[in-house]
Amino acid sequence: MAEPRPSRRALLAVPLFLAAGPALAQPANRQPGPRVVPGPRVVTLLGDSITAGYGLPAQAALPARLQAALVRLGANAVVRGAGVSGDTTAGGLARVDFSVRKDTDVAVIALGANDLLQGLDPRRTRANLDGIVRKLKGRGVGVVLAGIDAPAQIGGGYARDFNAVFPAVARAHGVTLYPNLLDGVARQPALNQADGIHPNARGAAIIAARLAPVVARALAARG
Repeated sequence: MAEPRPSRRALLAVPLFLAAGPALAQPANRQPGPRVVPGPRVVTLLGDSITAGYGLPAQAALPARLQAALVRLGANAVVRGAGVSGDTTAGGLARVDFSVRKDTDVAVIALGANDLLQGLDPRRTRANLDGIVRKLKGRGVGVVLAGIDAPAQIGGGYARDFNAVFPAVARAHGVTLYPNLLDGVARQPALNQADGIHPNARGAAIIAARLAPVVARALAARG
């Protein structure tokens, strides 16, 4: 027996049902979720006694001063100190993997002063800095390389070779160079502690104020 044919009214209802299908499949209106506010960017200072804040209370040391200077520039950043007194570039290379944590956005390499004080071979200083930068870039960490200016009176040839290390490393790896960490502070008695080497609170504030725009640009470049 032939099946009964659908009525004309039923056929006319099919397009209406199909047209309604997508609307029926739409989820109910949802309230927008909470807006995600990005957390602060992390800056790590990999250095020696200067970045460790030798002779200064924590709030006057370079990490705290740099964080305050970055905030004044509008950068949402937290600065971690990873300075070890007496550390050379060799020490920094040995500990970079655990001293610069995984969540670091930009690392400031502030090593070399103790290499200079100990008269270490500039070629070895360069090799160590090369290794540090290579490791950080391999992890996707932005790098600012802070140099140290060797005074000519320690020996013209040595000073020339030592001072050439930092721009050479920066060029080789395409990282930002801050030519002299102690710019405006070195050999200024009013800005240093009694030893004439370590910045006092005023000196640390000057270093931070001059370094902060460079670090802020490095953070901004990372998006």
